Amino acid sequence: MTADSTTAPTELVFRVFNEIGIIAQLSGNAFERVMPDGMTLAQFTVLNHFVRLGGSKRPSDLARAFQVTKATMTSTLQRMEPKGLVAIVPDDTDGRGRKVTITDAGRAMRADCIARLAPVLAAVLSATGEAAFAESLAPLARIRETLDRMRD
Repeated sequence: MTADSTTAPTELVFRVFNEIGIIAQLSGNAFERVMPDGMTLAQFTVLNHFVRLGGSKRPSDLARAFQVTKATMTSTLQRMEPKGLVAIVPDDTDGRGRKVTITDAGRAMRADCIARLAPVLAAVLSATGEAAFAESLAPLARIRETLDRMRD
């Protein structure tokens, strides 16, 4: 779809964001239905963040990355630590701070969640076609990168 004389460019952007929001809602619900008991989408996204970007992070950095409060992120991490999904240790550079890293169990949990979602992903792929995903990936990545820069 392209903007024409009847569709303002900002309306086009809104419509795209609206579709992305609906897709996020539907895919998130599908994901939560197949995740292991006690695993939440919020916890999965933290694991996915670590697998994608690596390293260790302060809880405040994670909160900023996910655009949630530090209290919300701390609560999520406190639910993940007893499950062995993340390790929370003192920050060597800040006596009061803490650092969070993903554990091997956290990596395995992420892989398990994705494997459980595989049938849903396969059904969507079959109904939509691989080309739609291949063609949309680069523009979606550019939109995400732009929004990331605007956030900072």
